[in-house]
Parts: sequence; structure tokens; C-alpha cells
Amino acid sequence: MTEQGHEFRAGAGADGREPETVPHRVRLRDRDAELRSAEAAVEKLCRDFAAGGTEIGELLTFSGRPGIGKTSLLHEVRRIAKLREGTTVLFARGGERQSNEPYHVLRQLLQPVLGGLDPAEFRQVMGTWEEVVGPAMGLKQPKAGARRLDPQGVRDGLDYVLTQLAPRRAPLVMIVDDLHWSDLESLAWLASFALRASELPVLLVFAYRDDIADWQPEAQEHQAAVTSLATRRHELGRLTLVSVTDMVRAELGDKAEDAFCYEFWNVVNGNPFEAVALLDQVRDQELDPVEENSQQLRELAVDATGTTLTGWLERLGASTLRFAWACAMLGTDIRPDLAARISTQSLEGSRESIKQLRKQRVLTQTPNGNLEFVHPLIGSSIYNTMKESTKTGMHGVAAAEIENAGLGLLAASRHLVETFPGEGDDRTVRKLRKAAQEHLLIGAPEAAQRCLHRALAEPPDDDIRAEVLYELGCSALLTDPMATVNQLKLALDPDEGPLRPSLRVDATFRLSEVLAHSGQLGEAARVCQDEAEKTDDDSAGRLRLEAAAFMWHAYRKSEEDGPARSERLGALCRSLTGREAADRAVLALRAWDLTLRGEPSAEVLRHADQVLDQGRLPKGLGWTDSTWGFELPATLGLSYTYSDRIAQAERLFGDASSSSRSRAGAVPTAASRTS
Repeated sequence: MTEQGHEFRAGAGADGREPETVPHRVRLRDRDAELRSAEAAVEKLCRDFAAGGTEIGELLTFSGRPGIGKTSLLHEVRRIAKLREGTTVLFARGGERQSNEPYHVLRQLLQPVLGGLDPAEFRQVMGTWEEVVGPAMGLKQPKAGARRLDPQGVRDGLDYVLTQLAPRRAPLVMIVDDLHWSDLESLAWLASFALRASELPVLLVFAYRDDIADWQPEAQEHQAAVTSLATRRHELGRLTLVSVTDMVRAELGDKAEDAFCYEFWNVVNGNPFEAVALLDQVRDQELDPVEENSQQLRELAVDATGTTLTGWLERLGASTLRFAWACAMLGTDIRPDLAARISTQSLEGSRESIKQLRKQRVLTQTPNGNLEFVHPLIGSSIYNTMKESTKTGMHGVAAAEIENAGLGLLAASRHLVETFPGEGDDRTVRKLRKAAQEHLLIGAPEAAQRCLHRALAEPPDDDIRAEVLYELGCSALLTDPMATVNQLKLALDPDEGPLRPSLRVDATFRLSEVLAHSGQLGEAARVCQDEAEKTDDDSAGRLRLEAAAFMWHAYRKSEEDGPARSERLGALCRSLTGREAADRAVLALRAWDLTLRGEPSAEVLRHADQVLDQGRLPKGLGWTDSTWGFELPATLGLSYTYSDRIAQAERLFGDASSSSRSRAGAVPTAASRTS
């Protein structure tokens, strides 16, 4: 080829290109059919794109048990794709320790190529989604005062960005290794995007473990979706006796006896990773490959996998093992300086540890100068040898060092949640609450909830416990209505501690929203009315709760005392003295109430017009405002419709559409929770 493709991955240069353009070729055994399929997929993508095709995408998957050779196969797919002229190759890897780090995989996959766009092209690719996708992908900080993002909105934004990016960088090959360890935020999008791959010039290549037990319970639905969407699906089987025999004789000499080779194949069960590890042990022990020594293979195989603390200590020593523990905690793309500080080693000591770990084929260096484990199984094995007390202590050190390195609370929080609670540390609680807020700003409510649950376990001081419960309840609005109800009820319970009046009002309103959207309109109205009676008579909060109670009653199919409620609403409306948002909300409800009662249109419009400010919704009552939700402007629009003020109704509902687009991905109201 006259020109090689481009590969982008985390840590590459400013243009996204790695110093090593094409990975070296690896020797694969018993994988001819899989390689032919991969070559055919890449060939088809490039050929069809050269012919002017655009809707030419496919999904290629490789699955199998741990160590069966998925990573090596993907390495070869990357090499094949990069040799094709003009291809762009994106690569990411899931990490067992990073499966709870939001968008970890997608940031690896997309951050380098998006960050390498010139400003004009970046704006074109992002479109109106820059304030949604940018923060989620770690390309920019959320704007000051930004509202939390809807996870579905982030996924929609990513869909748009890829439809713009793919044609500009086509043919595009997107490769994800260890998909089973992807964070849920990334996995949800990858599974949904796989459905659209056929509409773009993109080849998706995923590798994952086929045992459903290796997936997080929440991820199993996505695994089923990926499996069903694959156009080329390959389940990797174990190596044949002939292939393993060839491996043994290539390493130990042609005189390796058949009986020894057969027992070797039996012991490793045709697993390439275990075969290489056992060969290392046989060579280190200088064991002759003869039949009489074959009985020692099983004992050596236990040491080869390094699953015990004693085994790793004997191979590495205490200081080097501690450095390896730090690397295992960091996961993938390991910064040596961070690992050194977490393991409390000097620069010189860490260099010696790295040298030893590379010699022992534990770590390897990536083109960007960082480290990664030769195989993820080695990282898992090392991490699992740590005592629980050691893990929690080193996670605490990792959280502090990541913050000190300027990587932020989002990166540090996954370590903070692993620390041991029970200290009542105010600083830890503050950090966890702040991390939760940052997670919500990038559309990761589950990660926010993990932080807040851990904050409650610390525990927080009694005077802020109710606030943490309130934050936890609000963080679950999109994902778990029942949890929202339970947490907000706890936050409102005086036994849990004091809650500021403004937060009590908001917590009550949020609770009523969830109840109403769950079909419990009567209960929603009751909780608002009960709390209103406990609230200061002259406060805007009381008026908000009273208005909410009237609103939920108005939406009920049947009501015990509708006329009396209507009279009370009329009296409340007549008592209004200002035109704040709460006053206008009551007027909007009264307009709808009069509409339902069949009162003259002139009376309805008199109240409705007082709600608007020069024909538009005022500040505080917008479609995407968080204080009142979408229901009030919707009922106002319906009041205008039933009163034959069609032009005004169209303007209001047109504003709903435009404001939703301008706040793409934001979750300020109940609208996105019920749509």
C-alpha cells in the first residue's frame, strides 16, 4: 500500500497518530477462519466505500473464555485494518477495575480523534450537541451553572456526532476489546449504536467473554443485543493438540515427547494464554519435555497462572509486587508516575520494579510511554491477591494521588467509593457529594448514586444527612422511581435530621412528581398539601406546593370533591398580589380549571394571558425549567387551544420543541422522564 491507515487511541499525539503506525504481526494458531472473516469484513468496507457506498457497516464479534486468544486476534485485526489505505482505526479496551468509571471506554475510543479535529471541523461534527457530548467525552468542562444531563440525551448526542464523524474519517474501524468490562454508560451506547452500524461506513469489532457470569447483571441485556446484531460472529474454541504440540516444540525443542505434549495440552485445556504461561514455567524450571516429567505439569500450571500471593511474592518480591498492585488498581493505560506514588516508591525504585515486571512478562509499555498488563488475566490475578485492608488503604491513596495529579474527582471517585467507611470524615463526604454532582453533569446518574451511597456510609454529620438523602433521591429520578420515592421520603423524615426549608419544598415537589408519573395522582396531591400546611404562610414555597396539589388533582380521572377544589383554587387565585413564577403558575392552573368547567372563553383567556410575558412563557415557567416541570405550560397551551386561540397555542408548543432542542440532553424537568 502507498499509504497506511491511521489509528487513534488514548495517549496518542495531538493528531491522534501513534508513533508506531502499524502493530507488529502476531502468530495465531487455529484461527484461520476468524482471520479470513476479519480480512473479508475490512476488505468489504474499504471496497464498498471506494465505490461510493455509505450504508455499508457491519458488526464483527469474537467471543470465548478467558485467555482463549481474543486480544491477540483483535491485535491482528487492527494490523490488517491499518494496512488499508485511508482507514481510520479507533481502539478501546474495557477494564475490570474501571467498569464503574463512566464513559471510560468511549473516552478511549473517541476522545483522541475528536480532540484532533481542527476547531471548524469540531464545531461541524458536534453541531448543537457540543455542550452534551463534550463534557461526557472529557473534551471540555461543563459550563458554569449547567444542569445535569439525561443519559439518553448523551446517547442521542453521540449518535449525531458519529453520523457526522464517520463519513469524514471513513472507512472507519472501531475496535473494543474486553467489552464485558465496559462501563455501563459506554456499553449502552455501543449496543444501541451497533443497530445503526449498517447505516454508516463503519466496521465495529467487539471481543468479549461468552460466559454471562462474567458480565455485570445490568449489562447482560446489552450483551444479548450485541450478540443478536453481529453480522459475523465467531466463538473461539480451544487450540488443537497439533497446535499446542507445535508451540511446545518451538519453545522446548523438537525432542519434546508426544506423551509430554499430550499431557501439556490436557493441562492447559487448549488455552493459548495458559499454554504460554506454562511454557515459561517449564523453561524457567529447566524441565526436560519427556514423558516421566509430564506429571509435574499440573503443579507448575498452578504457579504459572500466579493466582496466589505466595506465587507472586516468590516471582517478584515484596516491593515489586506492591508496584504491581498499584498498576492493577489503576487498570488500563497506567501512568508510571501515579503507580509509583500509590505504591510509595521512589522514581528509581519504580524503574527497577517496571524492569522486573517487564522481564517477568507481567507489564508491557505502550507507545505513549504508559504501561499495561501483558494480559488482563494477569492484572486480575495480582489484584485478587491483595488483602481487603490493603485494597481499601491503597484505594484511598490512589484517590488522593489522582486528585493531586490534576485528573479530577471524576477519576478519583471510583477509588473513593472503594475505601472503608465508618470514619465520619467530613472531607470524604464533601468530595463524594461533589463527585456525584459532576457525574450528573455528564449524564452518569448511576455513578452519582454510588458516590452518594458511599457518602451515607461514611457517615455524614447529622445536620447534613437529610441533604445527602435528598441528593440521592434526585439522582435516581431517571433510573429508579421506587428508589427516588424511598430516598426522598427518608430525606423528609425529621428523624433523619434537619432539611433546609427550600430543600423540603423541592424534595416534596420531586416526590409528588414521581408519584404522579407512577399513576398515584391522589397521593402526589396529598403529600404536597400536607407539606404546604407545615410551610410558612407567606412563602413562595407554600404557594408552589399548593399549586402542585391543585395540578395533580386536576389530572385525576375522578375526584372526590372537584367543585370544592375548584372554589379553593379560585380563592387562591384571587388572593394573589404579585406576578412571580408561583403566582403565574396558579393563574395557569385556574385557566385550565375554568376550561374543564366549561366557563366562558373570555374568562379562561383573562387568566391565561396574565401568565405570559409579552406572549411568551416567563422565566421560571419555561418548558425546560426545573421548578415546575412541563405540565404547567402544557395545560396553558391546551387552555388556549380549547379557547380557539390557536396561534398562541402553536407558539407555545413551538417553543417547547425549540427549547428542547436547545437544551439537548439536559434533564431539568419531568418531560424527559416521561417521554
